[in-house]
Amino acid sequence: MGAKRCALYSHDPAFRNHNGADPLLTAPPTTRLYLDHAATTPMLPTAIAAVAAGMRGWANPSSPHAEGRAARAALEGARARIAAPYGWRGETILTSGASEALAIALGRGVAARRLISAVEHDAVIRAGADAGVVPVDARGLIDLAALAAMLDGTRAIVGVQWCNSETGVRQPIGEIAAIVHGAGSLLLVDGAQMPASAAADVVEHADFLAISAHKRGGPPGIGALLVRDVAKLSPTGGQERGYRGGTENVPAALGFAAALGEPEDVAAMGPLRAKLDDAIARSGGQVVAADAPRHPAIGAYRMPGLAAATQLIRFDMAGIAVSAGSACSSGSMKPSHVLGAMGWSVEASREVVRVSFGRSTCEADVDRFVAEWRSVARSARAFAA
Repeated sequence: MGAKRCALYSHDPAFRNHNGADPLLTAPPTTRLYLDHAATTPMLPTAIAAVAAGMRGWANPSSPHAEGRAARAALEGARARIAAPYGWRGETILTSGASEALAIALGRGVAARRLISAVEHDAVIRAGADAGVVPVDARGLIDLAALAAMLDGTRAIVGVQWCNSETGVRQPIGEIAAIVHGAGSLLLVDGAQMPASAAADVVEHADFLAISAHKRGGPPGIGALLVRDVAKLSPTGGQERGYRGGTENVPAALGFAAALGEPEDVAAMGPLRAKLDDAIARSGGQVVAADAPRHPAIGAYRMPGLAAATQLIRFDMAGIAVSAGSACSSGSMKPSHVLGAMGWSVEASREVVRVSFGRSTCEADVDRFVAEWRSVARSARAFAA
């Protein structure tokens, strides 16, 4: 891993505030270290080029004229290239992102009941507001016995994440699917954090799979709901075979497809996260769900005695971007429902930050973060004394 070249990101000249200044003022752009890839990851050059090409050739793909037919052909080509890396052979419904994909499945899936785990993303909690909640254990893994007991013979849609966006904990999708399908119910998998290279086991079991472009180096504002059997989903009319209204976003679809065409070796990030885990533990920190199966590029860490909000400020001032929880909830700095479901106290959960890697992350990046972590922790201990 040490031979891997680090690539500190820089800003596009267009990324300026209204006065023409770079909004990231805590450090010059070339010194910033981005470790928040679970929130979003930089667009790949191929994806940017594909979006630009789509904009140059823009027409409404529902129009019958030659321009519209060309746009339709481009859209359908992109749809096929989005599904292919996941090995998906069912329907692919393009959406504005994973959140909308999840809402479509939970809201229009043909089932009488909804069940979701206690650690699902806020998008799932909002879409399944009336759903039954399946508890998890202290590692963040679904209580399989409780799930089986809650499936009472009435068809349900069970919403489960491939991996938790805050802790990186991966759920046993195969075991969950056996219980869900054995009870005659349907399985919805939130695959927003799942690389296509890890999808083989999931696509074998999922009835619905939600995916996101901007987590994979594609543009924001597009995702997809992969559907095994459209008979299990109620249509509403409009575009996308009648399952979603609105003119299709052809440029974004092309960007999504282009991003998925780029190799992504997430497993290779495992040694980096293992090194970070060890360094944090040796520095007096706590690794969240250390004994659970986790995403190789996502880790959550507690710094006892210092609030996550303060840590984020300190790291940002040092030119390092990390987060506290998922991007959809960290802005409010509310207590993590994920850590609460795992038995963490409110006080302890408020001291946890998330670090997540991307394609450009290297060993020197981990070393830099660890050095800053130790500096911040020493300051906190000195202040407490």
